[in-house]
Amino acid sequence: MKHVFYKGEDSSKPTLLLLHGTGGNEHDLVGLGKEIDATANILSVRGNVSENGMPRFFKRLAEGIFDLEDLQLRTEELKNFIDEASGKYEFDRDNVVAIGYSNGANIAGNLLFEYEHVLKGAILHHPMVPRRGVELPEMPKTPVFIGAGKNDHMCPAAESEELQDLLQGAGAEVELYWHAYGHQLTQDEVQAAKQWYQSKF
Repeated sequence: MKHVFYKGEDSSKPTLLLLHGTGGNEHDLVGLGKEIDATANILSVRGNVSENGMPRFFKRLAEGIFDLEDLQLRTEELKNFIDEASGKYEFDRDNVVAIGYSNGANIAGNLLFEYEHVLKGAILHHPMVPRRGVELPEMPKTPVFIGAGKNDHMCPAAESEELQDLLQGAGAEVELYWHAYGHQLTQDEVQAAKQWYQSKF
């Protein structure tokens, strides 16, 4: 998978796995990652699917309707990539925190839905519930931050609340942060995620 890796100054910190939104690329969230933790490793990945020339992490059938077969395939592909990258770049595979926005947050959420111990924690900006009717692996006390907009028409409030409930049901410790805007990533939300991260890691 196309990606960039920046070695951090503090090897005890998590490696930040950055996952962009639709139409983004591996450079989009590097500034966000450095804002969250300037001393951590950064592994920023480009999605392998193209939708009308826009990179994504998995296919969708329509807006808000995921291609579940492709989602499963791409989630496995991403997991394998993280496993390989940890060997190549010599970071602790058990200390990876995902930071995803929109489409990137959805595949990060599905990593948690599919695999045990796949992430140490996650910051999910404007995610949806990736899949329904599945049994989630145990994730005892896994810290997860969800950023959501009260006027987000792409990701209704009920979606964020349902994702929170599902993750908490599997044992995760979830903080749900609301702002009054839409699907955009606001500075307030970034600062809330940063404070949350600093309290957890």
